[in-house]
Amino acid sequence: VLTCLIEAAARGDSTTGVQMAYLKSWAPRALKPIELRLPELIDGGGSVSQLDAVEAAHAAGSVELAYLDPPYNQHSYVGNYHIWESLTLWDEPEVYGVACKRTDVRERKSPFNSKRRIHAALSEVLNALDARTLLVSFNNEGYLSEEELLELLAPHGEVAVSRFDYKRYVGAQIGVHNPQGRRVGKVSHLRNRELLFAVAPTSAQASEAARAAERAMA
Repeated sequence: VLTCLIEAAARGDSTTGVQMAYLKSWAPRALKPIELRLPELIDGGGSVSQLDAVEAAHAAGSVELAYLDPPYNQHSYVGNYHIWESLTLWDEPEVYGVACKRTDVRERKSPFNSKRRIHAALSEVLNALDARTLLVSFNNEGYLSEEELLELLAPHGEVAVSRFDYKRYVGAQIGVHNPQGRRVGKVSHLRNRELLFAVAPTSAQASEAARAAERAMA
């Protein structure tokens, strides 16, 4: 039920995709009734946790595939998607700022949102994992360069990289605005490069994993 509610809220929000602020005028989708849809389920069991990434890596044990999608920069996931957090916890938190973020966003800091600490944080997660194949998603605007990521991943197997030209987040399309909603600047570019690293025991297996990911993206 919570999954249905979060997906319905995502289809009907009035933001630019991340919950950093709201649009000056209601988005047309936000004026439509909320519709709860049954999620598409797949066969087999599963589990969900809210563990620290290193703890989750240890708890997973030996796995066939691990997919990592860490934050790229200073923007935290809990801050970008705080409304879904509150829908799930239903705890009526104290909030702050124009985006009405949860106050605990200020306290729940991640080393992945620190330029100084992200390298060590990702290295620790990689070392904790026991996965035959790794897929790591990143972005050319992140705190780690493609070269640094290749250096981090090399000890864990053969690496293949897929690069996707991609439209930047919606906020970049509408320009830079102040808290009052007035345009105060423009962005330097509207497209970026998404990076997907496939790590496997052999070069052929890494390349095949990368091609499979590319087909899925297509």
